[in-house]
Amino acid sequence: MGYTKNLKDITMKHELINLPYSYDALEPLMSKETLEFHHDKHHQTYVTKLNELIVGTKYETMTLEEIINSADGAIFNNAAQVYNHDIFFLGLTNKGTKLSQELSDLITASFDSVEQFKAEFITKATTHFGSGWVWLVIDEKGTLSIEATSNAQTPLANGNYPLMVVDVWEHAYYIDYRNVRPKYLENWWQLINWDYVF
Repeated sequence: MGYTKNLKDITMKHELINLPYSYDALEPLMSKETLEFHHDKHHQTYVTKLNELIVGTKYETMTLEEIINSADGAIFNNAAQVYNHDIFFLGLTNKGTKLSQELSDLITASFDSVEQFKAEFITKATTHFGSGWVWLVIDEKGTLSIEATSNAQTPLANGNYPLMVVDVWEHAYYIDYRNVRPKYLENWWQLINWDYVF
């Protein structure tokens, strides 16, 4: 069973994804200012730096996933941060989507209930030390789990496929929530695009 995100793989030159919603669409839970800084500046910087680093290397004809699975150092860090941010931003919506029955059944099989899954996910994201990401991933057997990664790391290194992710780098929420990560997480949960997740 193979799962992967339907991300836009571009060889030679990687591009910043367009947000599938307007900059003010997620307000008041996520502000226009946050999206302008997070997407247009932080995310764009990783894309720009990646393109600079891969010129003249074997990586310049690879997709993001291929780079992530074979590179290290600065090239890995920037490629992984582009990939992580792509999933984060594409996984948001203001349309109030709901879990599909199939995903709900998978969550119940792995976590006993959707409520228990949310509690475990929010707790892991709240207590994650420092910068990083918290993911819902699925393995080749179709089993779900929650995985936390630090800095630019992704679940791909463990052979798992990401379904959704929350960014717990402070730049993701400091404008709106200062250092109150739990409030950011509760409001982020309301913005999850379950249609994209699974």
